[in-house]
Amino acid sequence: MTGVGTIVRKELEDHFSSYRFVILFALITMVSLITTYMVGISLRDELGGIAKPKFIFLMLFTSTGPLFSLVQFVAFFGPLIGLVLGFDSINRERSNGTLSKLASQPIYRDAIVNGKFLAGVVTIIIMMSSILLVVSGLGLALIGVVPGIEEVWRIFIYLIISVFYISFWLGISILFSIVFRSIATSALATLALWIFFSFFISMGASVVANTFVPINQTSRENPEAVMKHAKIQRAVSLISPMQLYNDSTSIIIDPTRKTTRSLILMGPIEQFSLKRFSRPLNLLQSITVVIPHIITLIAITFICFAISYIVFMKQEIRSI
Repeated sequence: MTGVGTIVRKELEDHFSSYRFVILFALITMVSLITTYMVGISLRDELGGIAKPKFIFLMLFTSTGPLFSLVQFVAFFGPLIGLVLGFDSINRERSNGTLSKLASQPIYRDAIVNGKFLAGVVTIIIMMSSILLVVSGLGLALIGVVPGIEEVWRIFIYLIISVFYISFWLGISILFSIVFRSIATSALATLALWIFFSFFISMGASVVANTFVPINQTSRENPEAVMKHAKIQRAVSLISPMQLYNDSTSIIIDPTRKTTRSLILMGPIEQFSLKRFSRPLNLLQSITVVIPHIITLIAITFICFAISYIVFMKQEIRSI
C-alpha cells in the first residue's frame, strides 16, 4: 500500500501539534492522576500495618475514587479520544480542498483511509500507554508495592482491550466523517451515538426486561422470574460496546471476579462450593471467562473500519 507511511506521518504530526489533542490528553491524564492519587492514599491508610494482600496493585485501577474507578473512567470517557481524533479526518480534507490533491498523488487511494486510521490507532496506543505508565508510577510511589508478573500481564492485556475499544469509536468517527460532508454534522452524529450507547442502552435494557418480565412485589419472590428478567436485561445491554468493554476489563483487571453476571442465585451446595473455590482466578482462567467479549469487541472494531473503507472507496473524490 504505497503512501500509507506518508499519510501516517502526516496525520501523527497533525494530531500531536493540534491544541484539541493536547487539551484532551492533559484533561484525561489529570483526572486519571487525581483518581489514582485518591485511591492510593485510601489504600495506604486502610492497609497500613497489615500484610499486603495479593493483587493489591491492581486495586489502583478497580477501586472507586471520589466518583469512579480508573477502569470506569476509561470506559466512559475513552471513546471521546477516538471521536476527537476522527470526526473530521475526511471531511476536513474535503472542505480544505486537499482530498482530491491527495488522491492525485502517486499513492493508492486506500492509503488515505488506511493511513488516517492507523495514525489514530498509534496515537491511541501512545496516549493509553503513557497514562497507564504514569498512573502505575504514581501508584507505586503511594502504596510501595511492586506489581508481580501476572499483574503486569493483566495491565498489558487491559491496555490492548482499551486500544481496541477506543479504536472502535475511532472507526465510527471516521465513518461519519466520510458519510457527512459537514464537520459539525459528523461531530454531532458521533456524540449522539456515544450518548446513546452510554446512557440509553442501559435504560432501554431495563425497559425491555420490565416489558417481557415485569418485576413486582410478588414476582420478586420467584427466582425464575428474577433470573429471566436479569438475562433479558443483560442481553440487551450487551448491544453496547461499553458493556462489552466493562465486562472484559472487570474480569481481566480484577482476579477475584469470576463471572460477568451481576446477579447469581445460589443454593446451599453452590454457596459451599463457592467458599471452597474462592481463590482468585489465574490469568488464563480470567481470559477464558471473557474471551467471547474480547473477540466481539475486536470484531466490531474491524467491521466498523471495513465499512468505512468500503464507503470511502466507492465515493468519487477526484472531482471534489
